Amino acid sequence: MHAAVVTSFDAPPRYSEYPAPIAEGENEMVVDVLAAGLHHLVRARANGTHYSSTDRLPFVPGVDGVVRDRHGNLRYAVLDDSDLGMFAEQTVIDPRRSVVLPGDVDPVHIAAAMNPAMSSWVALRRRIAFQKGQRVLVLGATGSAGRMAVQIAKQFGAAYVIAAGRNASRLAALHDLGADETVTFEQTDRAADVDVVLDYVWGEPSARAMTAMISARRDRSAPLDWIQIGSVAGQTSPLHSALLRASRLQICGSGIGSVSSRDILAELPELAVAVHTGAIDVQARPLPLAQITETWSAETEDRIVYVP
Repeated sequence: MHAAVVTSFDAPPRYSEYPAPIAEGENEMVVDVLAAGLHHLVRARANGTHYSSTDRLPFVPGVDGVVRDRHGNLRYAVLDDSDLGMFAEQTVIDPRRSVVLPGDVDPVHIAAAMNPAMSSWVALRRRIAFQKGQRVLVLGATGSAGRMAVQIAKQFGAAYVIAAGRNASRLAALHDLGADETVTFEQTDRAADVDVVLDYVWGEPSARAMTAMISARRDRSAPLDWIQIGSVAGQTSPLHSALLRASRLQICGSGIGSVSSRDILAELPELAVAVHTGAIDVQARPLPLAQITETWSAETEDRIVYVP
């Protein structure tokens, strides 16, 4: 079969021949891959920079996707730590780490949305006791995951959602998706009184936002849950210790490890329904898997989805 293969952490995957998979365990199933998304996690694992990366080479990247099983059922599947990922014509899944989809789903839309949407969905469901009526700031709202976070926060009952980002045109478009207010990173003091922050940025911008917000906060004794999800602006953030003493700031992370696989899998069916029914707006760009080398670093507002 053909697959996208990583042979070096310093180069993009190459489309080449790869041994066909064989199911060896009782909870293993060989499936045909229909669509798999190019997520930040996938890129980071492929270049060895993600905290869950290993030093094993070669391997096939791709952490999730839509597949067809031997019975003809469509499934959204999430892979565990495996050298044979989703960027292949076939892969091996554990059916227990999948959800059966309706036959009329758009595989590309599901593959594009589930991973980025899961970041905020799981954060609000599993990392804090989110309550309807709370106010939310999405820091880094113009990316694919942040854009979905705005929608998901509203669907979960947020009374007021503020979207923060750099790109003015992308920010303006978020009003149609549920954002009550948009701000630049330099205006985050206007979000001082939110209850929850979904942070896709980290680095210097998050530190500045945190300082501005806590300085302007009317009631510093009111809890502020800051959920660290992404780090597009840097892996480290220079936080001043006084921020933790001067307010009820509570920082936690949401990702692989801080949320159990069982909890993540439990959220998949409801999230898949939300994507399938159009409750979450999806921007997807399908591309042939054979074009992976030349499109690996492409900059696009849409989530790239590879189709074998």
